[in-house]
Amino acid sequence: MARAIKGSLVECDPSIKALIVKIDSDYRDIVIEELDDTHLLVDPSKIPFIKRELSKLLSENMYNLNEDNQA
Repeated sequence: MARAIKGSLVECDPSIKALIVKIDSDYRDIVIEELDDTHLLVDPSKIPFIKRELSKLLSENMYNLNEDNQA
């Protein structure tokens, strides 16, 4: 018999999707299904966690002009 799993559809660009898939590979049980290049089905209870982890990853990789001026 088929089983239903509750999920939330996330639409994003391919680079953000790759980051979410990386977060899933580190922590597991976040991504239910990769639908295409820009859509994921994720566990709805993990959305706040995904947002926090994405913010961390994006802030680590952000260029800060002020850091260059301090040197």
